[in-house]
Amino acid sequence: MEMDQRQGQPMPEQVLNFRHVSGREGSAVLNNGERIQWTVQRIRLSPQEEHLAATLKATHTEELRCVVVRLGRRNSPHLDPPHVVFTLDKVFSFEWATDEVLFYTTVEGLRCSRVSRLDLTASGCRMTSVYEESHPDVFVEVALSRDRRILSINCSSRTSSEVLLIDTTTSHLEPSLVQPRQLDLLYHVEHWRKGLIILTNAGPGQEYQVVQAPLSEPHMVSWGPLFAPGPGTAIKDMDVVGDHCVLVARTPAGELILVVVPLTRPKEAYTVQLPSWACAVQTKKPAVADQRSVFEFFISSPVHPPVPYCLYLEDGLLSSGTGDGTSPESQGNYTPAHLEASHQDGTLVPITLFHSRPVERLRQTPLLVHVYGAYGRDLNMEFSPEKRLLLEQGWSLAYCHIRGGSERGLSWQRQARVEGKPRGVEDLRACLHHLFSSGVSSPSRAALTACSAGAVPVGALCNRHPHMMRAVALRAPFLDVLGTMEDPTLPLTLEDREEWGDPVGNARHRLAISSYCPLQNITPQCYPSILLTAYGDDPRVPLAGVLRYTELLKKALRTHFSMNPESESEPAPNVVLNVQPGANHHGPDDFELMLEEEALTLAFLYTELGLDPPPAPRRRKRPHT
Repeated sequence: MEMDQRQGQPMPEQVLNFRHVSGREGSAVLNNGERIQWTVQRIRLSPQEEHLAATLKATHTEELRCVVVRLGRRNSPHLDPPHVVFTLDKVFSFEWATDEVLFYTTVEGLRCSRVSRLDLTASGCRMTSVYEESHPDVFVEVALSRDRRILSINCSSRTSSEVLLIDTTTSHLEPSLVQPRQLDLLYHVEHWRKGLIILTNAGPGQEYQVVQAPLSEPHMVSWGPLFAPGPGTAIKDMDVVGDHCVLVARTPAGELILVVVPLTRPKEAYTVQLPSWACAVQTKKPAVADQRSVFEFFISSPVHPPVPYCLYLEDGLLSSGTGDGTSPESQGNYTPAHLEASHQDGTLVPITLFHSRPVERLRQTPLLVHVYGAYGRDLNMEFSPEKRLLLEQGWSLAYCHIRGGSERGLSWQRQARVEGKPRGVEDLRACLHHLFSSGVSSPSRAALTACSAGAVPVGALCNRHPHMMRAVALRAPFLDVLGTMEDPTLPLTLEDREEWGDPVGNARHRLAISSYCPLQNITPQCYPSILLTAYGDDPRVPLAGVLRYTELLKKALRTHFSMNPESESEPAPNVVLNVQPGANHHGPDDFELMLEEEALTLAFLYTELGLDPPPAPRRRKRPHT
């Protein structure tokens, strides 16, 4: 069925002025002469590079506009200048199947449920609906295999997967189903020769392993084992490069490794050790089909900028190069320590600790603790300039990998989902206790930081053990779990029931949420100082919940000090609410506003911990151009 043409209007070439592009940022000129600032989010070239598609993000919005540009035929004697032939609004993911056919998904109210097809013909453009998902908790996106032979439609919820495949070498380009979804079955598909390489949790303990299946018979009954990691090793990502399957995995000790499985000789799989400071791996995807046996990627840590690496898969040779003659080792010896805290149920909770001072001197150092623990996502360990600054100023940085994430496999998330959520709160408490008892800082010099759902265990810990930290800095904080999950009109409530539970239809879920919900458990007592940074146009975390939390917290503090006059001798905590108007869940787009936000957070931490501010860096004069 063809879609209404009003959903995407042809766009004259004057609409986008490419002369204003600088790197990945620039400006666009609308028909009425208005100029808007935008950032390029993603670029895709068609197979023969006749067309280019790119998504542009305007300031103060999460919605993306996809611009389709005709580049002209490379072998044509009359090469026309590039010009925009079409635009599509609210596009999330997109891939070229051929030089004339683009598949894409669109977002409505944070839901991505529709796949469409854009055909660029000699007579114009035609849009057709390909697939529409009916389940409200399922998110849909399209992806292209590295060899560009298979385009996949990935339909994923928190607890299930369903993948449809489109063979780009055929003329009809019709999707076919791999395996129907079933509860607690997750799988991801890559293409190799005439078969499929599948990462799935269908193995023992419902942890990820690699299987293979013929393309002609992709169903689960045809899945044959290819590789299973050893006990305690968790597969984090998978890619197929040439005749090799490359896995990013985390060992029981918390270190990242690569596992290479030769697909023609799977029993000869080998492990590649990464530098001891590696905390995050980002794969470099080729812009065009690439059959070389070279795996290109970046590694980084919170205090190490990304460094490019190449792994030559035939001989296992790993090489690095920053391109400017520097190496990570020349940027400071900041190798993390991997610790474990013991939860009261016997579970060992991993901690990654960075410090620049000798261990025997850490008792007096300020400590910044990071935490997340939700949705099966690992705690963000990518490079952060402000964290590098803190480390250079003598801070210690701790990253607590509590249950709810997936640092130790899928079971790590399952243990702290729905009724198990309180486990994440107690994991965080165990981590702090272990750090303090090991001689790392003290409660009076400790601060916690988290964003979004990471605010739940932090807020809950503040209610239960407020004297375990001196300050808290929360960004886009999710604090009203009960109120949010009771409101089905909010965009993520139905989808998030698999993570937090259904307090309306399930009494046990309601009891569990009520036991830890930060807003619901505020009580008159002395809290740590708290900085709450919220965003006016955040569709994921309603501003109303943050405002109500702030109001109730200030009221509880007033009640505490009025009922306990003797408490006036202890320092009164500060509750600071910083609302950024116009910004969305990911924060402000404007670089200066981002710097101001980071500066406010650093100033808050230094002030509340009673530290002297760091010396201001000398400003370099800009060269004349």
